[in-house]
Amino acid sequence: MSRAPIDAIKIFGGRSSDALAKKIAAHLGMTLGHGKVTAFPDGEILVKVDEDVRGRDCYVVQATHQPVNDSLIELLIWIDCLKRASAERITAVIPYYGYARQDRKDTGRVPITAKLVANLVTAAGADRVLAMDLHAAQIQGFFDIPVDHLNATPVILTYFRQLQKQYGDIVMASPDVGNAKMAAGFAEMLGCDLAIIDKRRKSGTEVKSTSIIGDVKDRAVFMVDDMISTAGTVCEAAKLLKAAGCREIVVAATHGVLVGPAVERLTGPMIDRVAITDTIPDLGRLGPLAGKLDILSVAPLIGDAIRNIHDNKSVSSLLSPHMGKR
Repeated sequence: MSRAPIDAIKIFGGRSSDALAKKIAAHLGMTLGHGKVTAFPDGEILVKVDEDVRGRDCYVVQATHQPVNDSLIELLIWIDCLKRASAERITAVIPYYGYARQDRKDTGRVPITAKLVANLVTAAGADRVLAMDLHAAQIQGFFDIPVDHLNATPVILTYFRQLQKQYGDIVMASPDVGNAKMAAGFAEMLGCDLAIIDKRRKSGTEVKSTSIIGDVKDRAVFMVDDMISTAGTVCEAAKLLKAAGCREIVVAATHGVLVGPAVERLTGPMIDRVAITDTIPDLGRLGPLAGKLDILSVAPLIGDAIRNIHDNKSVSSLLSPHMGKR
């Protein structure tokens, strides 16, 4: 049974995702909700919604990227503000979920911060969460409220298929063993071969790729991951692939975190094209990548998911037949 008409939806954009929120609203044929965020001299944040949201189905779009803690606190304040303004339902739309990599105790006396963040979002008053490409799928289970987990497979697959016509004979490569399932799914959907690279991590910022399983000689190689952080993994893999005789290398990822030496590494000659989605805005970081960078928008996908949530329809249907491939 459908809810109220779509004009009962109100979409608000936090400061970290204002541009993406505007594109989502435009896709749905509506304007962004009116609200403003003010920072006091001591750093405290005030959120004020400048229109009536009583009884409305509200969505606040706020990625928790750098500065991660400021972005997270702003999301919580948005949720609390809408709750106190008597919104009927509040959905936290989190295009990029900060702290997702702290999803388990891999050594003694460390926190599981991904769970803590889930607790904070729930405690703030969110009724459900719409997230894009969580680093670990089990994070959905950290929430005590419904979670709709999107992935960027449809967007990246369309991009790869367009390039496939240009590059001809391609191989889908996994930059490490942990990524093999994702790469295998893309290889199946693209109808191409699969190669797997053996990666050994030396530290949090340094990796070493040692061998390739599969034939890449005189072929174009596509690689995909959920995020590019320091770019150490993909650049080490690219060196090994080029040494093995591949023609071109195209790397795509949902989240362009791109911290530390990432941009400098990606501007090098080993990688020919880079594609990221707009879950994290440019923020002036990406200028050196001009000419080899493609930005893919997930706004239509998120917009369709919001429409389906509002109408009590399936969100996973938007990913079929891609569901299960990530």
